[in-house]
Amino acid sequence: MSNIPGSAHPCFGLGGLTLTGGLVGFLRKGSKASLGAGVVCGGLLIGSGVLIVQDKHLEGHALATGTSMLMSLGMGHRYIKTGKVMPAGVVAALGTLSVAYHMKKVLAWAA
Repeated sequence: MSNIPGSAHPCFGLGGLTLTGGLVGFLRKGSKASLGAGVVCGGLLIGSGVLIVQDKHLEGHALATGTSMLMSLGMGHRYIKTGKVMPAGVVAALGTLSVAYHMKKVLAWAA
């Protein structure tokens, strides 16, 4: 079995969760926006994990940082507007945590 670096796991985990959330939003509410955002953001996060596995750590963490920032800002705005914790508040919080983690990794790999 291949040796996947530990720092790729958050990318795969959040990417899978984002893809799943987008699909659930589409199936339950018919939201094409949820499906599109889930597929794009989830795909980019999974792609960042793949880059990390390929020893392109800086590129992978930079992609994850940017993607997570978009998720945080978009869903944070939605949370402020609607006050709904699920899904907007939860996704904004997870995105913010992901930004912090991956930005720390970007700074470490850039040094």
